[in-house]
Amino acid sequence: MGIPEKIQSIKDEMSRTQINKATEHHVGLLKAKLAKLKREQEDVKSRSSGSSVGFDVKRTGDATLVLIGLPSVGKSTLLNKLTGAKSAVGAFQFTTTTVVPGMMEYRGAKIQVLDLPGIIKGASTGKGLGKRVLAVAKSADLVLIILDVFQPYLEDVIRTELGNIGIRLDQKPPNIVVEKTGDGGISVSQQVSLTKMSISLMKDILRLYGMNNGRVLIREDVDADQLTDFISGNKFYVDSLTIMNKIDLVNQGFLMELQEKSKSKFIPISADSEINVNALKDAIYEKLDFIRIYMRPKGGETDFKEPLIARRNSTVVDICNKLHRDLKKDFRYGLVWGKSVKFGGQRVSINHVLQDEDVLTIVKAK
Repeated sequence: MGIPEKIQSIKDEMSRTQINKATEHHVGLLKAKLAKLKREQEDVKSRSSGSSVGFDVKRTGDATLVLIGLPSVGKSTLLNKLTGAKSAVGAFQFTTTTVVPGMMEYRGAKIQVLDLPGIIKGASTGKGLGKRVLAVAKSADLVLIILDVFQPYLEDVIRTELGNIGIRLDQKPPNIVVEKTGDGGISVSQQVSLTKMSISLMKDILRLYGMNNGRVLIREDVDADQLTDFISGNKFYVDSLTIMNKIDLVNQGFLMELQEKSKSKFIPISADSEINVNALKDAIYEKLDFIRIYMRPKGGETDFKEPLIARRNSTVVDICNKLHRDLKKDFRYGLVWGKSVKFGGQRVSINHVLQDEDVLTIVKAK
């Protein structure tokens, strides 16, 4: 029996199984087996194609966001309004056939915006260049889901397609530690109680993925799907914003009713009429959770006029990489003034985590 047949067999068994307390162990293990087989199937397809999936897009700026939506929802128009880029715009499907980049400069930050070709249902299986389009989102800092005000239900299609290729929108990696050992079986230490999954199911899933001996530290109450995602190692956790475009074509009552029925809180805009575009820029900036780092040359004055923009939880090495790719090689130590240290001018290592409005001096080796 080949992989496709095994996948179908598990799907059939899952559909026949009633989900209750007595069957949750069995169903959880079936889900883990299904995820493992799908990963193996993707690996086979990738090897046979002889090339990596995805458009080759060089990341630049302080963060990268992607515009994802079905054809003709106004992504290209929005890109142009946000960045001044010259993406083709037309009232017909598939105007954009490759990734079109632009740079949005806002509140001191340079944010790379990528306009992706419109996706369709089944994109995650390769329809309409779908896999290549969706793969770009794996390395993004933020996904903007663009919806047409008359087709809001298509948000489920987009989220499903992204989920099928391993993108977990608005989720965080589970806070667990798994360490393989040479013997001793699987031992589990818990800092919290497990209510979503039994210890026996956890051990069975670990064994399914080839771990018969190891230590597991549970810091968060996780379920079988989260554990499977963690072990498979091919999942990507990306924040998102949902955008409802073309609101200039409806009245306020229609919009209010739409928000009440919507599963997600959305930002209403009209890219064509430039309604709420600045509010969207504010939302993007806040969602990216930037911090400002002020640089002070050794023996010099702090530059408070032009802070260096970084993501929250950035370390000194992240700042070094922003300034020059070879700077970390010459790094000796840093000096920091601000919230992240106990006293001004404290000496820190290259792995020190900075906070908003910290002042940083980088001292290079002689």
